[in-house]
Amino acid sequence: MPTPTEFNGPAAGTAGARGGFRSSLQRRILLGVLGYTALLSIAVVVQGFVVNEHAEHLVWTSLMDSELDHFIERRRIEPDYRWIDTESLSLYDSRGDRPIPADLQALGPGVHDDILVDGGERVVMVRDVDGGRLTLSLDITDMEHSEFDMALTIAGAALTTLLLLAVMIAWGVHRLVRPLSHMAQRIGGLQPDRAGQRIEVPEAASSELVVIADAVNDYLERNDRFVERERAFIDSASHELRTPIAVIAGSTELALEQRELPPGAQLQLERIRRTARDVEQLISLLLVLAKDPQRLAASADRVALDQLLPEIVEDHRHLTRDKDLSLALAPMPHCEIVAPLPIVQAAIGNLLRNAIENSDRGEIAIRLSADATVIIEDPGHGMTPEEISAIYARVARGGREGGGIGLDLISRLCEHLGWSLRFDATERGTRTTLRLRPD
Repeated sequence: MPTPTEFNGPAAGTAGARGGFRSSLQRRILLGVLGYTALLSIAVVVQGFVVNEHAEHLVWTSLMDSELDHFIERRRIEPDYRWIDTESLSLYDSRGDRPIPADLQALGPGVHDDILVDGGERVVMVRDVDGGRLTLSLDITDMEHSEFDMALTIAGAALTTLLLLAVMIAWGVHRLVRPLSHMAQRIGGLQPDRAGQRIEVPEAASSELVVIADAVNDYLERNDRFVERERAFIDSASHELRTPIAVIAGSTELALEQRELPPGAQLQLERIRRTARDVEQLISLLLVLAKDPQRLAASADRVALDQLLPEIVEDHRHLTRDKDLSLALAPMPHCEIVAPLPIVQAAIGNLLRNAIENSDRGEIAIRLSADATVIIEDPGHGMTPEEISAIYARVARGGREGGGIGLDLISRLCEHLGWSLRFDATERGTRTTLRLRPD
């Protein structure tokens, strides 16, 4: 079954435009700055590690070059000079009686760091001298452990600094974006049916916020003037139309009382009377739209829907005479609402007439539930989902592209009075649900 379409006020017209979840500006700035800070911290740590390794290599090279140079110089002066190993420093001569350890034999000339020998780490310098090879080995196991502990300390300090920066950045971004967030909340809280709304900005607001607030306030002021002009025009035009329509209806009633009227003329007068009544209902709808919703409460009536609905059904039964169509009214519970009686009549009657016009044969079922909900089900040919969506697209644009003014006005009334109007495409026809109480 196609997805139902519902209209129950201004929020329904904009829900689709909002789309999915969007992260806040504060969140985006915070994540961006934190990401930059994290990358900068990683870059500093990596750079420090590279610089430390390079400096360490230079120190080992200088130290061991000095030791080997001293040994070579002493042996040149004293051919019988013998190297004496210390606890951490050992020298191996390929021409002597002390063999080079197997772990060091494959090393070429130069300085080699982090070489594992007997479970310990060593730095080794290899130099070819006078046809022989000297291998100087320095045990740096303890120094490497100290270096590892120092690296952990530095990493912990960097992480702590990063966390402190994150807290400070979050606090700063919150303070920076808070005025904009408050303004966004105030703009989001604007009600389209309320006049005189304004966006206030604090004195310490930035120039950009002042520009935004001035633009929104200017739009609200122009919108208020437009709505007021629209209401004044509709109210004036509706009152001007009432007089000629009343004259037409009154004259038609008097003419129908004439007994000598031929059947053809009587049929035409009946059509004139029905048309005049429809126009009167249309004018009543326009007058309601011209009034402020708060003022409607003072002119509302207590309406018994279980008594009104049978009358509306009977008034529209003549529209089914030329079709193989019947109107079936289900048993109804007692239900009362407070609303303008002509508007309730026009709204239900318009929806019922629309169901009759969109049906060929079968039965139109009308039901009333205790929560003041009127349900009208027609057997088809029903409106397609595209046609249902087109109704609300026209209302959202404030325009009309064919299809009659009735459904457009009913949808506008639902927005104006807080009613809920829903269309569901069934297997054959359309189910129309009108809830006559504000949600």
